[in-house]
Amino acid sequence: MKVVLCWAGIAGYLAACWRALERRPEIDLSIIALGPAAASPFADALVRDLPCRLLDDAQRRDAAQVAALVIEQRPDIVHVPGWFVPAFRRLPRHPALAGVKFILGMDTPRLHTLAQSANRLRLGRFVRGMDLVVVPGERAWQYARFLGAPESRIRRGLYGVDFDAIAPAYERRLEAPGGWPRRFLSVGRYADEKGIDVLVEGYRRYREAVSDPWPLDCCGAGPLATLLRGCPGVTDLGFVQPDRQGAVWAEHGGFVLASRFDPWPLVIVEASAAGLPVVCTEACGSAVEVVRGLHSGVTVATGDPRALADGLRWVHDNHALCPRLGRAAQQLAAAYSADRWADRWVRLCAELAASAG
Repeated sequence: MKVVLCWAGIAGYLAACWRALERRPEIDLSIIALGPAAASPFADALVRDLPCRLLDDAQRRDAAQVAALVIEQRPDIVHVPGWFVPAFRRLPRHPALAGVKFILGMDTPRLHTLAQSANRLRLGRFVRGMDLVVVPGERAWQYARFLGAPESRIRRGLYGVDFDAIAPAYERRLEAPGGWPRRFLSVGRYADEKGIDVLVEGYRRYREAVSDPWPLDCCGAGPLATLLRGCPGVTDLGFVQPDRQGAVWAEHGGFVLASRFDPWPLVIVEASAAGLPVVCTEACGSAVEVVRGLHSGVTVATGDPRALADGLRWVHDNHALCPRLGRAAQQLAAAYSADRWADRWVRLCAELAASAG
């Protein structure tokens, strides 16, 4: 099966999943992706060994060129990433791709807003025209149904993580001379939707509530980096490329994400794969699948620094339970390994190939 994956960017977890899929003999894979963004400056070398064409800003706006890149692959199946990139969104209507099966990937959660109600009319026909709709989890599944996709054409499994590369951090943590690290980690863009201000204020309140607060290290990049400067106990590690992340995961004992809006943050799955107890807001869609209250972590109210501080305090006060919590988190994350992701996508493609008859 000749498969073209169009994707709205690159990341370490994507590269791992694409490699796993490329190794499958049933799949002849090509990838067309938008180049790295300033807020997520992954190195191009991340995908250098893959059949991946990265589009610059001018190329991504050239619908004719994007269509030509897809058509020249003579695909059986094409994946399009949502509806936000016009050049990708137009592919299913291209006459030269009339016999191709299309998969729509979407991670937007159902939010019960007026805008989403309008989208039922604006996007419903587009969504219903897809041969399959693939979502990461429950919240996006609900939105796909709302937009008109029938249950028979919705599948879970949009995302996966590099579980095999991340998981050893758990054992390294157990074997650390000083025991389980008393140190929090947060990873994500320094942007308003990631709740950086809530993170800073929640952490400040946590520090005031305990006599021996854990430090907080932050990994990321973005316009709100200034909010982290001068905060007692907070260190900005900057953007860390995937090949340097192993040590970072192993050196910390708890993970926190304070997002205001986060459809299905892969970083929560990665933190769980690393065996870290997770504290995150209810806005984080992936928490539905991988964070179990007081079993692998804790979820807290969105936009509430006091609630976030209480979550951090809970991990702090239960330091002795952290290895057990981390093991539970890792077991939940194992379902999203790159190999399991490739299994799911091989099956999706086989379904579509069979339906083409």
